[in-house]
Amino acid sequence: QVQLVESGGGSVQAGGSLRLSCSASEYTYNNYMAWFRQAPEKEREGVAHIGSDGTTSYLASVKGRFTISQDNAKKILYLQMDSLKPEDTGTYYCAATPTLSLERMTAIQAFGLMRDVGTYEYWGQGTQVTVSS
Repeated sequence: QVQLVESGGGSVQAGGSLRLSCSASEYTYNNYMAWFRQAPEKEREGVAHIGSDGTTSYLASVKGRFTISQDNAKKILYLQMDSLKPEDTGTYYCAATPTLSLERMTAIQAFGLMRDVGTYEYWGQGTQVTVSS
């Protein structure tokens, strides 16, 4: 059971920056990790995703402003958020899959399943991000 703990949330004005961190209890090979967010009364949506091979993908509305990265040695996932907008407000969650087969990794990549909540088995408790105008 992988434990995920997020940190780095807070309140900023529009145009500001925040860096979220997600510390994992163990390193997992051949998997996907991601950041999701959920605004009040809205569904949870995938913001940024990274495969263990380093491939990344982003929600269209954050592309060019957010950067996902990971430090495998420290078992930390990051989300650098720049040029923040009020619509970025929400609770941000770190998520991870368990170790996946090559076939499953290929299917996730081919069908864009890294954006689906159901692809991920492990979740953090969330950290709040509030962007004021």
